[in-house]
Amino acid sequence: MPSLKRKLAASAFIAALLLGSAAPAAAQADPLAPTGRWSAYTRGAAERPPMGWNSWNAFGSNIDEAKLMGSARVIVDSGLAAKGYRYVDLDDGWWLKRDLATGRIVIRTATFPSAAMPDGSTSFRPLTDRLHAMGLKAGIYSDIGRNSCAQMYSTDGLNQPEGTLEEREVGLYGHIDQDIGLYFADWGFDLIKVDACGIRGLTPQSPWVSAGKMRALGPFIDSESLGRTDLATVRRLYEQVRQALEKHNPDGDFVYSLCLWGAANVRAWAKDIGNLSRTSDDIAPSWGRMVHSFDSAVRRPLYAHPGSWNDPDMLYIGAGDFDADHLVAARSHFALWAMLSAPLMIGYDLRQAPQSLLDVFGNAAIIAVDQDPAGNQAVLAYDSDDVQFLVKTLASGDKAVAIFNRSSAPIEASLTAEQLKLLPGEDVTLTDLWDGKQLRFRGEQSFKLAPRETLIFTAHGTRRLANGIFLSEQPGSVNPAVDGVVVPQTEPFVYRPVFWAGTHGTGEHPRYGGWGGAQADQTPYGERIAIGGRRFDTGIGILANSRLEVRNAGYARFSAEVGVDDTARDRTLPVTFLVYGDGRLLAQSKPMRFGEAPASLSADVRGVKLVELVARTAAPARFPDPVAWGDAALTR
Repeated sequence: MPSLKRKLAASAFIAALLLGSAAPAAAQADPLAPTGRWSAYTRGAAERPPMGWNSWNAFGSNIDEAKLMGSARVIVDSGLAAKGYRYVDLDDGWWLKRDLATGRIVIRTATFPSAAMPDGSTSFRPLTDRLHAMGLKAGIYSDIGRNSCAQMYSTDGLNQPEGTLEEREVGLYGHIDQDIGLYFADWGFDLIKVDACGIRGLTPQSPWVSAGKMRALGPFIDSESLGRTDLATVRRLYEQVRQALEKHNPDGDFVYSLCLWGAANVRAWAKDIGNLSRTSDDIAPSWGRMVHSFDSAVRRPLYAHPGSWNDPDMLYIGAGDFDADHLVAARSHFALWAMLSAPLMIGYDLRQAPQSLLDVFGNAAIIAVDQDPAGNQAVLAYDSDDVQFLVKTLASGDKAVAIFNRSSAPIEASLTAEQLKLLPGEDVTLTDLWDGKQLRFRGEQSFKLAPRETLIFTAHGTRRLANGIFLSEQPGSVNPAVDGVVVPQTEPFVYRPVFWAGTHGTGEHPRYGGWGGAQADQTPYGERIAIGGRRFDTGIGILANSRLEVRNAGYARFSAEVGVDDTARDRTLPVTFLVYGDGRLLAQSKPMRFGEAPASLSADVRGVKLVELVARTAAPARFPDPVAWGDAALTR
């Protein structure tokens, strides 16, 4: 084994590459050293994915108090609030200006008359008090920069900040602590969505800056280049918001929603500082755009946990391809978001909602899948361009399964018990979550799906691992604290179609960071796990120089088959696999080389609360090889 000094030097090198020149001294410590502590974010009020309504998709910045409160009233009167839809979120379009004398934000009282106070000031406290009295929660919107997204991209200019250039700077930049204190301590909000338009694109040459409408800032985000994005600065700004939220909400009753649209490698770090993280650019009421948003989140199950969820954007049910005349697609949209453990935020003028759409939003069985307390985002059990199977392990031990026809043609698909990690020789009972009907099969069951249809069931059968659970069945309890990615890469499966840009330029290119991140039941690059020619249908695929945190719910033994994955490219550095329990070394492999047969690794974890799985090389690697924890499991 190499000396500890060499290990620390290698790890410090990797940390410096990840954080750049802004890396603090503390970051130079060994990131692969066990901490005995779960590091994904658990503060705030998001133990389960938040549910509610947001004003943007329905009204854009043409929002007012009557529309907001009318939607809130429908949520209560329709029974949606009783089913969990509690947050009423006011998005862009509410502010008038920033008072330069005090630094306080002034509310547009022409559209929110209850905000006008007798002393001439403005406050949203009367509005949030009314929402709270209805049993609801209140959400508000801001931007991490000086200016909001609508200020930059609004086509109608409605309800945009007024006054001088400085008065129109209503974003958080330079005012984080003051604004968060105002919104939460003074005005009583419970959720904040923080956009990032104000830190991208505002170069001196940009049309907004050159026209004198905005001041240059950064840009800290380049949407077309991870390499030109200042990852450390973006993260630092969002961490400052987290600190302010915790300061002004000592009871932890807040939800922090990061809206970076998958940029700035947010996949890797949002789970450590906030409750929700947008994985895509804005959704739109078209089938292709919904599928795009789904794709941006579906391969990230290990980056979602109770308290920190992937957010593929709001539900667009009620408009376009998901209106009342397209209920098959609307139901698909809803079922897929539930399987992703996504926030269920309605983006529709509920005052116009027919009962058929209220029935989609209010399906209690599918809501229960989204809100399942185990907090496991579904894992892809079958993946192709036309059809995908998603499987989610529920707190009861049963499974939820969705069969998704991505195409616009009818399709036939066969579901197998093995794909559910159930025994093929035993009965499997499926319960349809739309109509409650049951069917029973052994081995496999064929289904015919209409175009754009998603079938969703709960499945009960005999588990393949009767006395335990595979780690890939419980992604909500597995955190890639360090996933080994040194140089963030774009995700080739996910394209960012900028739907308002037309067909100018060279097309829709991948822009999302995330390629090479930890995966359940596949390698970091989407291939089947294999070590020394032996294939595994279950396990965790991750890069070398990584550390996984695993919550242990009373299991006695950890076991896995470990080694360098057959997809490795560099192949020069042997990898040592180590298992820690609450910070203590419990087991370790010999240095494993490419092509070697997998090594069995096991450890007694009785009484251990946190298991940590480390795969490290003796020297740093700029592009670490994929490694695998095949058949990784906890057993009684």
